[in-house]
Amino acid sequence: MAAVQVAGSLPSGQPREAPREAIPERGNAFRRLSARLCALRPDDSSSARTEIHLLFDQLISENYSEGSGVAPEDVSALLVQACRLVPLNQNHLVSKVSQLIHHLLNRLQVIVDEQHLDFLLAYTISAIHQCSSWTHMEILQALAALVYCNGSKCQKYLPELLGKTGLLMKLSDLAQSDPEVRRAAVHCMANLCLSMPGQPYLEEPYQNICFQAFLTILQSPKSSDMDDITFCMLLQNALKGIQSLLNGGRMKLTQTDELGALLAVLKKFMFHGLPGLNIEMPTVLYPTPLPQYDGRTPIKPQQSESSASRPTLNKKKKSKVKPKKIQQGEEEEKESSGEIEAASVTGTGRVNLHEGNTWSPSSLGVQSLPLDGSGAAGKDGVSSPFSSSSWKRVSSSESDYSDAEGGMQSKMRSYQAKVRQGALVCFLSTIKSIEKKVLYGYWSAFIPDTPELGSPQSVSLMTLTLKDPSPKTRACALQVLSAILEGSKQFLSVAEDTSDHRRAFTPFSVMIASSIRELHRCLLLALVAESSSQTLTQIIKCLANLVSNAPYNRLKLSLLTKVWNQIKPYIRHKDVNVRVSSLTLLGAIVSTHAPLPEVQLLLQQPCSSGLGNSNSATPHLSPPDWWKKAPAGPSLEETSVSSPKGSSEPCWLIRLCISIVVLPKEDSCSGSDAGSAAGSAYEPSPMRLEALQVLALLARGYFSMTQAYLMELGEVICKCMGEADPSIQLHGAKLLEELGIGLIQQYKPDSTVAPDQRVPVFLVVMFWTMMLNGPLPRALQNSEHPTLQASACDALSSILPEAFSSLPDVIFVADTANAILMSLEDKSLNVRAKAAWSLGNLTDTLIVNMETPDPSFQEEFSGLLLLKMLRSAIEASKDKDKVKSNAVRALGNLLHFLQPSHIEKPTFAEIIEESIQALISTVLTEAAMKVRWNACYAMGNVFKNPALPLGTAPWTSQAYSALTSVVTSCKNFKVRIRSAAALSVPGKREQYGSVEQYARIWNALVTALQKSEDTIDFLEFKYCASLRTQICEALIHLLSLASASDLPCIKEILELNGNMVQSYIVQFLKSGAEGDDTGAPHSPQETDQMVRMALKHMGSIQAPAGDTARRTIMGFLEEILAICFESSGSQGALPGLRNQ
Repeated sequence: MAAVQVAGSLPSGQPREAPREAIPERGNAFRRLSARLCALRPDDSSSARTEIHLLFDQLISENYSEGSGVAPEDVSALLVQACRLVPLNQNHLVSKVSQLIHHLLNRLQVIVDEQHLDFLLAYTISAIHQCSSWTHMEILQALAALVYCNGSKCQKYLPELLGKTGLLMKLSDLAQSDPEVRRAAVHCMANLCLSMPGQPYLEEPYQNICFQAFLTILQSPKSSDMDDITFCMLLQNALKGIQSLLNGGRMKLTQTDELGALLAVLKKFMFHGLPGLNIEMPTVLYPTPLPQYDGRTPIKPQQSESSASRPTLNKKKKSKVKPKKIQQGEEEEKESSGEIEAASVTGTGRVNLHEGNTWSPSSLGVQSLPLDGSGAAGKDGVSSPFSSSSWKRVSSSESDYSDAEGGMQSKMRSYQAKVRQGALVCFLSTIKSIEKKVLYGYWSAFIPDTPELGSPQSVSLMTLTLKDPSPKTRACALQVLSAILEGSKQFLSVAEDTSDHRRAFTPFSVMIASSIRELHRCLLLALVAESSSQTLTQIIKCLANLVSNAPYNRLKLSLLTKVWNQIKPYIRHKDVNVRVSSLTLLGAIVSTHAPLPEVQLLLQQPCSSGLGNSNSATPHLSPPDWWKKAPAGPSLEETSVSSPKGSSEPCWLIRLCISIVVLPKEDSCSGSDAGSAAGSAYEPSPMRLEALQVLALLARGYFSMTQAYLMELGEVICKCMGEADPSIQLHGAKLLEELGIGLIQQYKPDSTVAPDQRVPVFLVVMFWTMMLNGPLPRALQNSEHPTLQASACDALSSILPEAFSSLPDVIFVADTANAILMSLEDKSLNVRAKAAWSLGNLTDTLIVNMETPDPSFQEEFSGLLLLKMLRSAIEASKDKDKVKSNAVRALGNLLHFLQPSHIEKPTFAEIIEESIQALISTVLTEAAMKVRWNACYAMGNVFKNPALPLGTAPWTSQAYSALTSVVTSCKNFKVRIRSAAALSVPGKREQYGSVEQYARIWNALVTALQKSEDTIDFLEFKYCASLRTQICEALIHLLSLASASDLPCIKEILELNGNMVQSYIVQFLKSGAEGDDTGAPHSPQETDQMVRMALKHMGSIQAPAGDTARRTIMGFLEEILAICFESSGSQGALPGLRNQ
């Protein structure tokens, strides 16, 4: 184990470099002083104490920083030696050595290893017991530095520290007279609870002790002897401790009272020190869908939400007020920049980690907060609002304020803002540690509702977003709101406000709808008011999260229209993060409940609508036609086959996204494009990725508009997949897949698109020819990027079957198949699964092409390639379930596709046997039900090939035996249905094999009918009727093919179970075949005809004289028909049938 761990990287992951020429000098100074210290021996003389004092002072005053050339193990060894030199009866020296421990560990970012930790902990704990109380503050600071991220290594000291009479429990108690000591003790407890990722965390009993201690501190009022700043620092440490327990300790809040008590204090401190607000909170918040209280007591006269505390909301005066805004919020901006930049001074985000007065972004989890809804924007250099590169000013420490920097009031506001931020980030950790269904019980406590007429607005997260003077606190509140909204689709789906409600009470659905409306209103107000680009980004991403989860199909129109019109100008904002998140929001709008008529109208707006807006919040706009500037050389329109031109632009958003992806960037916004590579001619990569994502969403939800740009989008895809950036290639492939799926949907039998509105097949052929002659084949073989390979496989599987035979003939199919087969051998399971899916789809297309009048496709298809495909599919059928399910589908298709010319060749006999054995094995295996269903389906596909020797081949009995086993005993009824369907596929009696084989199949189907209600799984009951339908159909089919030799066994079974079989077949005839997973249901007339055909066939069999079997079976069928005709009041053609 390494002696110590050193934080050596920036929050962004880049190693921090110190000036190289300074490193040896600093390191030498430390080593020189360390050598002098190590040469000393314990000596109680006055001169020795003086020398130790001086050495400690020199060590503390050295200008340390990361990269000082000081080895962590040397720091630990020096601290041990320092403690050995200081007896515990020397209070001043104990105080000084405590300062040294705190200073060196903090400045050099050292986490002490277990070997040295044991000695140092024993020393500091003894010092607290033995030394004067005035030293306790410094000793506790040293203890906090030692236990930082070392809670799990302090096991033997935990009873002494955290037991009932433990040191930290006594010193952090409300009865503790010294407030600074109390705060330092709580800081030690918070550091004990902190653990690094992958390390063990504090044991559960001690977690609970610490949690209760922190909660008690947060619930207790400020004592009279504690000043406001110390109180803020105490609150920060308690909040940080709870947040560490929830994050690193994975503590679960299972008790309602426990969770309610925590949420109550978090809500209280979310508003701590917020100007103009003073709220009283209950001790516990209880889950309820209705507002529980409104304890706000306004200090100032009530102002509207849009103007209170935020002068920047005045649009007309915004440019003049802005300097005032900066002046008003100057201390917050400095405070924020100091906090954030402090993170860059430390490698792991440990900002003043041994001082109790600092909230570092990473220790709070801020840097790990999800930027929800960002899609592709999370990559390639788009910084989060909390990343160090986003903040310009640096403060060496957050506690080194002076009167010149804003005075005591400014410092106070800064600390209060940090408490609010700490409460919000702790709330975020709480959200992540509880189930969403539990969280939504507290919805009304944190999410605003439309206030009653004349009533004040209740305090909520939106209060902070609109009124908090600190941009960082506003951003934190938005992060929390995003986390609440994430995954809320099911909860919000009950919202309903499409009709007026005049009732004595407000239904829950109406309350949720009102809440959704109020969120829209407040977030759009915040959007206009916000001056910080980082917070603006969070507002837009929060809107995207809201849009993704709100049920607009159940809400009144105009909500999306307001969001759409207000976000359009921000597409040209100077900050790249704002531009990316604006595209994310547009993507969320076009993907929610698509296609929505409201969004359809918005997409058809003129391209300049909303972009010529002179909104002062976005002063960095270009003219409305900024995206129409053509690049040098021939434009895409000139080279495109069917792209729209001129003023009849079908969709401005598609044009915008195409321009972002392919056109050179403009100089107006290049200065802030952190995401673009040096020297890149295009928009930053995150912008291009988000634009491609929006295009894919448009193709999925609004294909009727996207199809007008098909060939132009083809060129965009070719360009993207030909670039070096794998992310751009991947998003190009995703867009291709969505376009392919859109084309397939248009040509489905149940498509509602009129034939003349579909993309013509010849254009589809041109489109796919462009793709196949472009970089798509290369992407399929790109083993360095498995995700890209998998996506290219997906794209390939979306080729329109109707266009397949018109593509560059069989050569293309061979190239496609070879690329897929190569991917089937990839080491990545995901790539193999996608490749198997593509192979299944490719072989589906082979079957579609069998139905074309032209036989050349089948005849020209390479026999060697078929062998290769069969071998790969056999191997894939032995893979994991994700691969296996599509491998067996491909096997069934390939065996169905085989032509007599293939089957006659000796080389095929062995591979056919292996393929069928693979299917039989999969039918019988205890794999996932989807796999077994696909295997049964594939077996039915095999039976459709009349060229295969079904009935005479040795594998015939095994295949039927597997299917009959499944139809009688499989737990999953859908698999039983599919096996019964496969058993009714063969169209000739000889394909069922011997009389004995036929009898076994007939007997199994009757047994399956008898057991069709035997299940212990309630979910399977809904498939009972479909199963009986399929079995009845199979039995009638078998009767219609029976030979004279089969009749005795049929008669024998009917004599035993005839009444049961008859009742189910009568039910089948009366109701027709119910809808199941085997195809379109039959009408009663069709099912009646099936029985008549079976009866007619029985009448045509030449039975031996004296044989009663035929007569018995015919009587059985005639009785079925008679029962049906009697119940319908008709006597039809029964006499005629008897005469036959």
